[in-house]
Amino acid sequence: MKLNKLERSWALYDWANSAYSMTVTSTILPLYFKMITDSAGIEKNISTAYWGYANSLGTLLIAILAPILGTIADYKGYKKKFFRFFFMLGIISTAMLALPKDQWLALLIIYFITEVGFAGANIFYDAFLVDVTTEDRMDRVSTMGYGLGYIGSTIPFIICIAIIILAQFKKIPMSIETASRISFVITAIWWGVFTIPMLKNVKQVHYVEIEKNPILSSFKRLFKTLREIKKHKSIFIFLLAYFFYIDGVDTIIKMATAYGSDLGISSTTLLIILLVTQFVAFPFALLYGRLAEKYSGKFMLLIAIGIYTFICIYAYFIKTALDFWVLAMLVGTSQGGIQALSRSYFGKLVPKENSNEFFGFYNIFGKFAAIMGPFLVGLVAQITGRTNNGVFSIIILFIIGGILLVKVPNQSTKTIGIDI
Repeated sequence: MKLNKLERSWALYDWANSAYSMTVTSTILPLYFKMITDSAGIEKNISTAYWGYANSLGTLLIAILAPILGTIADYKGYKKKFFRFFFMLGIISTAMLALPKDQWLALLIIYFITEVGFAGANIFYDAFLVDVTTEDRMDRVSTMGYGLGYIGSTIPFIICIAIIILAQFKKIPMSIETASRISFVITAIWWGVFTIPMLKNVKQVHYVEIEKNPILSSFKRLFKTLREIKKHKSIFIFLLAYFFYIDGVDTIIKMATAYGSDLGISSTTLLIILLVTQFVAFPFALLYGRLAEKYSGKFMLLIAIGIYTFICIYAYFIKTALDFWVLAMLVGTSQGGIQALSRSYFGKLVPKENSNEFFGFYNIFGKFAAIMGPFLVGLVAQITGRTNNGVFSIIILFIIGGILLVKVPNQSTKTIGIDI
């Protein structure tokens, strides 16, 4: 299936902002943070806990604001303005990660700001899905976005890794720390350049007409939706399920590098493993989109939850770099699929003219979940002194999420003939 101009412009934002997810959230920044905390004499399990707490706090503000901002953005012309503000906040603060030197607390504060910008822009980016395509194409377009993201993120990542490796082996006159800081600037530039098609071509199609007092009226609409949430049973149950299972997914993404470091795996090996994971994730994300058309998005989401449950069990027992390789490849098979199909499945459930309002709820459920998971891992790791205990503890999130997803009333989509 070929994407049209609007769909391509929208999907390219996944290509653009995934550089942030890869470099800042998952790989180079966590390793850079570990270098700084090790130099400061902070124990590994304690620094992992700090990283978990920072990830939790970094999403708290946007989680609180998400439904409010989403409701206001349903008004004509507001969606693009909100998207542009948070996008600019994200790329500017990402570049600013290069400023702190040997100051781990300052680094965490700036990282907090980058998360607000990244997560805030994603609220409106996700909601634009209903503006750029039709319902029958949503699964494919959403998974294509994630697929492009996996490939697109590897290009700046490879450039950054090359600089870091050259610095490590003294092939260029700079330290690993300096090379890491340069990578943050490269990431910000990549994110900014490839967002241009989104800013230029994507427009808000579905909207609510602007009222006399838009902010007050938006709050009234928000509270009305909350009071009448029982009328949206499918949406409400899905959001509860999403709250739990996406927490587990986000936690694994954010804590994987810190976990590997605690296992004694070298920084270079970790970066190579996570790079290969991106290439594995690309075809599997597209595969999930195709299978969703045949078996339904809900069924494929349950398959992905099952795989992640196994990942948590496997993670508890890993001890070597080879074990971590296997773990990373397993994550790669389902990471993009579960995120992309969650987005498109929800897009089919919500009223199009109020998509921002409902995607605001979608994001608040996802972001509040992203507070709980890293905090749980950090707390269990700190109490027990073993990071793998923390990783194993998130299995409960996938189990609860899967049970709730089964209870979501079936939509009028293709199924495999089994009522799930």
